[in-house]
Amino acid sequence: MECRVFEITLISANNLEKIRRICKMKVYATVSIGGGPPENEKRTPTDRNGESNPAWNFTVKYSINESMVQHLNTMLVVKLFCRRLLRCDTYIGEVHTSLKELFDYAESSGGSAILSLPVQKGSVNSQGGMRFSYRFGEKVTIDKLLLAESAVGGWPVNQC
Repeated sequence: MECRVFEITLISANNLEKIRRICKMKVYATVSIGGGPPENEKRTPTDRNGESNPAWNFTVKYSINESMVQHLNTMLVVKLFCRRLLRCDTYIGEVHTSLKELFDYAESSGGSAILSLPVQKGSVNSQGGMRFSYRFGEKVTIDKLLLAESAVGGWPVNQC
């Protein structure tokens, strides 16, 4: 089975819509790939100081199947939330793009890239943007037994 390591670092967001009028915004992000199982969703620490300009520098690694970078239908989704103590956390917006587009762009620039994409809420652009860096590792062939072992103690495994 051919796989790659996909590493993404959520650097920061800027100029997000202020959804709290009195208290400070405390923003975190969740990262998922391709609508996989919930255990593959990762969460950044909550930024307590940046308010509408949070910074995380949070890195996540995934082992992904090679076919995921060959088709436009596998999406990277980063959702932004404002942490609330007494209520449910408030959804701010999200950034989504296909792994194939990321792969093609990174391949033309040496295997890694830094991007800034607009934050969307529903079908329209919301206020603000998201900045992240990413890289794809070399293609490797993994034995299914080794893959099962890495899922227990290693990185999140996504359909590989």
